[in-house]
Amino acid sequence: MPSFAAQQCLFRAYDIRGSRQHFTARFVTALGLAFAELYHQQNCGSKDVSANSRSLTPTVGSKTVHSKTINSKTINSKRTIIVIGYDVRCGSDVIAHRLADILTQHGLHVVQLNLVTTPMMVFWAEQYQGHGIIVTASHSAKDILGIKWLVDHRSPSGTDIQMLYQQLVDSAAHHPSDQQKVKPEHRTPCIGVDVPVTDNQTVLAHEQVATAYIDAIAQVFEQIYPIHKQHPRGTYHSSAKLDLVVVIDCMHGATSNVAQRLFERFCRQVIMLNDTPDGNFPAGNPDPTEPHRLIPLQQSVVAHQADIGIAFDGDGDRLMVVDNSGKVVMPDHLLYLLAQVALSACPDALADSQLTSQILFDIKCSHHLPKLLSELGIVPVVSKTGSSFMRQQMQQPASQIIFAGEFSGHFIFNDRRFIVYDDAMYAALRLLHWLSAADEHGGKKVLADITHTLPDMVSTADHYLPVPKTRPTDCPIIEQLARLCQYLRQLVETAQSVDSSRDFGLLNACSPPLCHCSAHSQHLTLEQARRLLPVGTKLSCIDGVRLDFAHGFGVVRQSNTSHHLTARFAGNSLTDLKAVQATFATLCRPFDKKLAEQIVAIPAE
Repeated sequence: MPSFAAQQCLFRAYDIRGSRQHFTARFVTALGLAFAELYHQQNCGSKDVSANSRSLTPTVGSKTVHSKTINSKTINSKRTIIVIGYDVRCGSDVIAHRLADILTQHGLHVVQLNLVTTPMMVFWAEQYQGHGIIVTASHSAKDILGIKWLVDHRSPSGTDIQMLYQQLVDSAAHHPSDQQKVKPEHRTPCIGVDVPVTDNQTVLAHEQVATAYIDAIAQVFEQIYPIHKQHPRGTYHSSAKLDLVVVIDCMHGATSNVAQRLFERFCRQVIMLNDTPDGNFPAGNPDPTEPHRLIPLQQSVVAHQADIGIAFDGDGDRLMVVDNSGKVVMPDHLLYLLAQVALSACPDALADSQLTSQILFDIKCSHHLPKLLSELGIVPVVSKTGSSFMRQQMQQPASQIIFAGEFSGHFIFNDRRFIVYDDAMYAALRLLHWLSAADEHGGKKVLADITHTLPDMVSTADHYLPVPKTRPTDCPIIEQLARLCQYLRQLVETAQSVDSSRDFGLLNACSPPLCHCSAHSQHLTLEQARRLLPVGTKLSCIDGVRLDFAHGFGVVRQSNTSHHLTARFAGNSLTDLKAVQATFATLCRPFDKKLAEQIVAIPAE
């Protein structure tokens, strides 16, 4: 068996993540060597590393963030600089320090940030050459560890991640002497490993790390809402605190270290929940999208008569919101509101562009969202699920995307004001400032009143289903379903353009062929095809199978983070929702009867 075969499952679509038992001392050491080689390759490919290097005084755009706590020492500009941080999980700090030690031993300079959110790591990476690593498993359970990273300001693609794994395996095979002296059969997790700090590392105090980040965000709001900027009724003073009562649930994650200080800088009253960093996550998994996970926040909002409740995940890149009535704001609706926020404060250079602005949303968002976004005068664009995919699209030179959001709570502003990353705390503050800005009646906006005007919808949660077993000769279940839907759509569209008296077999011949494992579904009649996919039904296969009907939508796709299918369905009413689920069950039944039964059984939220 090749080296690190057991760790192959850790290398996924977005990051490295999985059971802590796989993060052995030997694996972490090998991974550190692979990262060292990766960053050295980047350095060799760069024409001028020093041109991108900066001192320890952070900047945002062309402005310097002034902070008395920032060390003015300049790092050797000819060295490749990597910033490294970690989340609250037990063992994340040890892994981060081990990686830092290996990188410095191989000639790289490391800036240690210690406990930070993922977006804070990204912010600091932007101050240097755009290289950074954070040891985090985001919203996953406490027994899961993980690693995310940037190379030259960009997150890795799925292909990049697999190449890193192959590089790790090849290095272990050809250069065993470079590995830490640990027996191959050793499987002790990398907890308790003694890691020295070398002279090639700069360790920043939490005060330095947090102050620069907070000051940079404050500058954004000084730009958007400068003193004396006139609103329809009244004047906004950037020095005054927002007249809001805010409840924040940090879920014992990395935001616990900074959220109170950040939000108290802007808000009149901030009430904190679960704001002690604790890798055991005593209140439950640090995932605000889990069903019933926000009940304590909802109760606190009502008890304190707060204006809003905010929840962050374990590494601070997911946001969920509770309105002033204690109701959870659906992520689709929150995405729509934040799109308005982005549009309302769009810089003049973007607003005056001849190109139409775009909003990116992932394939799990509801059927109402594209229409709502179109009504704002912007172009809605559907994307594969995955914030890293969205960031890659936004960072293209010709991109017209000013904002992107996912159903899972990732939201990214791309208006040249701050980092192009899904920073949940920053997104929440953008929403708070927008709510506080005077409405047409001269008062602050009430969140429950706004969401009440949005279209009614009944939906399921993003539900995980087991991947059905298939024969080795069969296509994956999602591919079979996609081919069947494409076949039926072509069948219905062809029937519209030919004489109904024609033989049904001729229609079959005009339709795209099905693979052999789907061929048994061709017995469906034209009438059945029309009932399943009526004329006007929209089909997307960019990420699984999504169908948009007149009164609802559904999507079934392969998860990028686990060996499951994920499914979500919605309708304008409970009846519409059940009809969508029934359609998907009928489409899936020829391939797997149990999957069809599971789809029908998914409950409405």
